[in-house]
Amino acid sequence: MIDRRLFLGTAIAASALPFPANSKATVMNKRFKQFSAVIDAWKRKDKDFIINSMTDDIVWHFAAAIAPPARGKAECRAFIDKFGAGIGAVRWRIFEHAETADRLFVEGVDEYDSTDGHTIKAPYAGVIEFRGDLISGWRDYVDRGVIDAQKRGEAASAQVNELTARPAAQ
Repeated sequence: MIDRRLFLGTAIAASALPFPANSKATVMNKRFKQFSAVIDAWKRKDKDFIINSMTDDIVWHFAAAIAPPARGKAECRAFIDKFGAGIGAVRWRIFEHAETADRLFVEGVDEYDSTDGHTIKAPYAGVIEFRGDLISGWRDYVDRGVIDAQKRGEAASAQVNELTARPAAQ
């Protein structure tokens, strides 16, 4: 039987304990740090680092529900080569993240300048699965209509600007 007074007193005392200002970053960040290194490699256009961060049998849904996934490192490299050829400066940012032992959930913006002079801001959510320290599954959820409109030269909508103006996670 639980002594309610003891339980309540313990709960009140525990609630008074100080927590770090950014406890999310101190408690759950191993996978986020690993994925941040991949993002940094995209910014440097370091394809080898990106590919070497993946398992041989990776399944990458680079546009889940829009296009078939890339399966294996060769298909992933082909996608990176094709997609990367149209990209200049990259300002990919993650706003929020949560993780388990082998899965990272992210919300962010894939922002970049196209080689034909357009700025693309694509809000997205992603799920990245790890096997050991390598990415074995990757699913990016984006709205292709938002991307295509900006590629045609249309300005990003007010809601896209609002979603993408937040500070990046640390």
